[in-house]
Amino acid sequence: MSQPKNRLVVSVAVTVAVVGSVLAASVGVPIYLRALAAPEPPQPDDVSSVTRAEPAQSWSASVNRAQQIVRSGISGRNLPGVSVAVGVGGRSAPEIVWAEGFGWADVEARVPVTPETRFTIGTASTLLTSAAAGLLLEQGKLQLDEEMQSAVPQWPAQQLPITVRQVMGHTAGLGTDDGDEGRLFRQRCERPVEALPHFADRPLLSDPGTQYRYSRYDWILASAAIEAAADQPFMTFMREQVFTPLGMAGTGAESSTEENPEDIGGPGEDAPPVTFVVKVILEPLGIITRRAAPERVPDWATAYVPRSDADLRSGLRVMLPHNLSCYAGAMAFFSTPSDLVRFGLAMDGGTLLQPGTVQLLQAAQHLTTGRATGHGLGWDRKEVTLAGRQVPAVGADGESRAGQVASLLMLPDRGLVVAVLSNVAHADTAALARQVAEAFATEDKHFSP
Repeated sequence: MSQPKNRLVVSVAVTVAVVGSVLAASVGVPIYLRALAAPEPPQPDDVSSVTRAEPAQSWSASVNRAQQIVRSGISGRNLPGVSVAVGVGGRSAPEIVWAEGFGWADVEARVPVTPETRFTIGTASTLLTSAAAGLLLEQGKLQLDEEMQSAVPQWPAQQLPITVRQVMGHTAGLGTDDGDEGRLFRQRCERPVEALPHFADRPLLSDPGTQYRYSRYDWILASAAIEAAADQPFMTFMREQVFTPLGMAGTGAESSTEENPEDIGGPGEDAPPVTFVVKVILEPLGIITRRAAPERVPDWATAYVPRSDADLRSGLRVMLPHNLSCYAGAMAFFSTPSDLVRFGLAMDGGTLLQPGTVQLLQAAQHLTTGRATGHGLGWDRKEVTLAGRQVPAVGADGESRAGQVASLLMLPDRGLVVAVLSNVAHADTAALARQVAEAFATEDKHFSP
């Protein structure tokens, strides 16, 4: 009699399990699919924004045009948040004429982007680091054609020597990291030289000076050279000599000892299999409840990446934790658009560096063949189309660990500076910066010949 009874118990258990699974799936799968579905991008007119002061009446037409450009960009590319600032200098006193935050610094918590919201600026950090090098050049403490083995004693002898100029101009022949899987993203460094062992012994990929080859390692090494020449910690020099004098109160660097604000609250989004189990089985059955939103740090934008490659319309997920302290002046800085505009106006107006030094840093570098690279020492040389005419520009577009998040665009001939930051990779801030610059410079009487 015991055997049939056991079979009955097993049959009931199997039946309950099957029915429970079917019910959980019927309830949970739609929930799971809705959770994974990309939300519909807002219409341009529905994009919220925050500003601290109304622009002067003389700039209102330009601001109105730029606002529509940004709102259309957020809607068209499904961006969570964008912050923009515009400054003018040249013949007039330098000033920020417009600063506005659009969309969400945190999508789930519905925290708006404000002009004070801080964003990681990625590889646009080299602009700020270049200025620090310029200060040391003016003081005679750093020489562009000094061999790196002399400038940084920790740098090992290479088969062919490389110079500070070649490192800053990406012509040294160094390789680069392994993208978002690179080891340095999982390390913490108090000083730039602590990162050198990760790449110092790798062979050069080309003879120095013969090819332009972008490398994040170049500017880690440049940061080490700046620290050695300044004879003080790199980040201390940046803060005391660049950020503080220019009033860049919202600018700094990721810490090697503390949790970075954009990472506080947990390790980003769960992996898809875990999300499936939670959404389909555990939450519908009441085994666990939805986790509370993590506590946010004020004025910090949560960092996002697309769910699928570079397709922002596939939806967003929180970027997994990382630490950029080992990248130093290559990509460890965070800032606000207004701070970047202050920096650009100072560079354009000669209030931080002498005009000749600025020209030296921004000038196109040349290879040993004589061919110009189109890039300066931490700066990119560009052209912007305004009213059908090509106008020279300089600046940089910052790549985060996963894609473009920041752009600083300067039109020296017009005295115009535009900064655009976003909290999602692949935001194409460069396109928005160009369009905003055109909105201000093409029709406005301020820039008439």
